[in-house]
Parts: sequence; structure tokens; C-alpha cells
Amino acid sequence: MNAYQIIFYILAAFILGTAILSVTSRKIFRSAIWLLFALIGIAGLYFWMEVEFIAAVQIVVYVGGIVVLIIFSIFLTQQSGKEMQRPPLMRMIASALAVLFGFAFAAVLIHQQGFAGYDGEFLDDMDRIGNALISTGDYGFSLPFEVVSILLLAAMIGCIVIALKAPFKSAPKGET
Repeated sequence: MNAYQIIFYILAAFILGTAILSVTSRKIFRSAIWLLFALIGIAGLYFWMEVEFIAAVQIVVYVGGIVVLIIFSIFLTQQSGKEMQRPPLMRMIASALAVLFGFAFAAVLIHQQGFAGYDGEFLDDMDRIGNALISTGDYGFSLPFEVVSILLLAAMIGCIVIALKAPFKSAPKGET
């Protein structure tokens, strides 16, 4: 095993560990921080693959934008510091079975299809990437970015509505 593989396994373990902590933490703010670390690990994986532009986009867009938006949204809610309830045992068992089924299904697909090696040159010139990001035609990414921005805007508006809503107070009996 060479250093290149060791670095990959360290990055993969870091990403998987922080992702698991992100979905299992009982405090919502800590979950967002673990998500931040998982996304930083993915950016590290892009740097490891020597795709610096995509790594920079990962850091700027996801780590710097989306996670900050999620943390801001968490602080807007009234339950930002409270601990979440522990899920019922049946839900935990069903989740574990779903994960095991997913791993088994992925293993079967990998065994059937395999992975074909790519010996060609990886083209990562800035002109091609820039044109693809602003293009609306085939192989363009303008529409997906617009859809994601509308989704984030809707999530932010929903969070603000939830945060500004006064808690429901019922009138005492006898008063109307």
C-alpha cells in the first residue's frame, strides 16, 4: 500500500465518520457542524484527485454558502439549543436494515458491472469548465444551479416563517 492509497483511506474514513456523526447527533447544531466537516473532507478528496477548481467550488458553495445558510436557519428556530428526541427502536432497526440493504445492493451492482479504468487525459481547463457552468444547452449546468437556488430560497423563507410564528396559546377556560 502506497502513500496515495493511505491518504485516500484516511480521507474516506474522515468523511464517513463525520457523516455518521452528522446524522446521529441528537443536537441539531452539532449535526450541522459535523456536516460542515464532512463537506470539508469531500473538498479534501477533490484536492487529492488534483481537481483544484471543483475543490474550491466545494468549499465556497457548500461549506461557505449552504452550511452557513443551514446554521443560520437553525438559529432562527426556537429549538436551536434543545436536544432532539431519541428515535423509537423500530425506526432504528428499520434504518439499520435499510443501510445494510443499500450496501448489499451496491455490492451486487459493483460485482455485476465492475469498474472500467479510464486511461485518457482528464480535461480540467478553466475555459471548458466556465463555459459548462454558464451554458444552458447540452452539458450545461445553468439550470441545475438555478433550481438549487430556488430550493434554498424556499427553505430559508420556510425557516423564517417557522421562526417568526408565535407559539400557540389557548385561552383559559371560561374566557373567549
